[in-house]
Order: sequence, then C-alpha cells, then structure tokens
Amino acid sequence: MKAEVINPFLESARRVIEQLIQVSPSPGNLGVKNVELVDDHIWIMIGMTGQLSGNIVFGLNEQVALRMVSAMMGGFVLTEIDEMGKSAISELGNMISGNASTILSSQGIVVDITPPQVMISENLTTFVPQRALFIPLTVEGIGELDIQVMIS
Repeated sequence: MKAEVINPFLESARRVIEQLIQVSPSPGNLGVKNVELVDDHIWIMIGMTGQLSGNIVFGLNEQVALRMVSAMMGGFVLTEIDEMGKSAISELGNMISGNASTILSSQGIVVDITPPQVMISENLTTFVPQRALFIPLTVEGIGELDIQVMIS
C-alpha cells in the first residue's frame, strides 16, 4: 500500500467539506492502523475497482455525523441518524470518493467506485478488521472524520 494513494481522498475530502459546509478541515498525521469498527460510530464504506482495488472507509462518531449532516442541510438540526441522515452521510462519502476517482483519473489511474454502504455499530456483523492507511480530518465546530484507505 502506497502512502500517495490517500492524497486524492484527502484533497477531495477537503474540497467537498469546504463546498458543503464552508469550513476548511485540518488534516492530522498519516499513519497505518487496523481498522476496527467501534461502537458509537458511523462508517461509510466504498469499494474501488480498476487499476486500484480495495475499500475506503470514512468513520465518524455518531454526534459528529449528526453535526456534519445538520451543516450539510443548511443548519436543519437532526437528533438521530434516521434514513435521511444515512442518505446524507452516504452522499458525503460518495462525493469524496467520486472526486478522488476523478483526481486519480487525471493522474492516469482508472478506477470505479461502488455505491456507499453505511454501517452503524449495532448492525456490524460481517466486517473483518484490516490494515489501512489512516488520516484524520478535523472540521472546526463539528469534529473529526477519519479517512481509512485499504487499497492495493
């Protein structure tokens, strides 16, 4: 796994978050970790096929997800992640991954992405922990979005 693979996702996440909620996120330190889905989090998993294959997983604490979705919806406050919230957070992952695939394409790397799969802690039964490149993004006033790339 090459560290430069995460850069298109980091750049895309920065652009998408700036467009949607007018806040510029700050990246943390790049690392490698075992991705394990934990309680009180929402996970957006998107598959990638083509010249690169694997999964991208975006992780957010449920409260961060609520604040993020509320900001995406122009300040409409959600108190729980209902179907509308799942759809909005799913679209966030889809937009980031779609833009990242466009960046990769401009670098000569052709990939396709799968539709996002939203996973909430109470329905996590089939995810197997995997090693991933990991970088947190801090969105001021909202919280942290973790980008985890498991691509070869």
